[in-house]
Amino acid sequence: MQNDEALTRAAAQIERARADMARRPTIAGFFDEATNTISYVVHDPATGEAAIIDSVLDYAPNSGRTSFGSADPIIEYVETNNLKVTWLIETHAHADHISAAPYLQEKLGGRLSIGKDIIRVQDVFGKLFNAGTDFERDGSQFDHLFTDGEEFALGELEGIALHVPGHTPADMAFIIGDAAFVGDTIFMPDFGTARADFPGGDARQLFQSIRRLLSLPDDTRLFLCHDYKAPGRDEYAWETTVKQQREENVHVKDGVTEEEFVEMRTSRDRTLDMPTLIMPSVQVNIRGGRLPEPEDNGVSYIKIPVNAV
Repeated sequence: MQNDEALTRAAAQIERARADMARRPTIAGFFDEATNTISYVVHDPATGEAAIIDSVLDYAPNSGRTSFGSADPIIEYVETNNLKVTWLIETHAHADHISAAPYLQEKLGGRLSIGKDIIRVQDVFGKLFNAGTDFERDGSQFDHLFTDGEEFALGELEGIALHVPGHTPADMAFIIGDAAFVGDTIFMPDFGTARADFPGGDARQLFQSIRRLLSLPDDTRLFLCHDYKAPGRDEYAWETTVKQQREENVHVKDGVTEEEFVEMRTSRDRTLDMPTLIMPSVQVNIRGGRLPEPEDNGVSYIKIPVNAV
């Protein structure tokens, strides 16, 4: 997998960007401490075209209320910098926060996008939530479904999508210029890697996906979807490099074998509780971040399956 054609093209793109500042994106991270999520606005300095990656809609599980405290600063940043949003990208269907992409799309435009294997996630969770035949399981809730190795543009910047399953079947990494947005595959080196025990997850696939990413050039900038501030670290952080991960990641640095990783990840996952927001998050995110259709009283309802997970 590490030597595949899509990876070769991605590496060449990164090298071109490293050699020419005009090929590198400007990146702003927005940290949501309630969910430990980092959302990104990535833009081409030459044209102002921008992508918003992994946005957060605030959700209070005790009241069922949504709000826009995490999304509105993104809107302010985009408008202040006179950016034009052309992509709203989800690295996967998140289980720990609800996407704000539909709200941002209404305010700023852009094409709502995710990896094509979202249809597998929709099928699994559509059954779990008994979503019925009205819920389409074909990815049609999104404007674009990325395929592995697909090239795209952000203004004059080059982009390429890489399929990196394991955390979920649909995880994608998006490389724009010399920066890779890797979703939930990997965390800061002192915290390790993402869990692989959700429906459709696979620790062996996750190892292979991470090693695929870590075959990119050493100085590739990696931007993470989450940070949980490992014990002993004072500040949150979400940018690292391939070289740093290969040398220091506590779960998957060079020298760790696939079998060692699978044993560690599987054992560790058995000890973890489900994320607090998994039921509302997945249920909404497989719909492209949209709430279920209101019932006859005008109210949307989120289902909680009992004794089913």
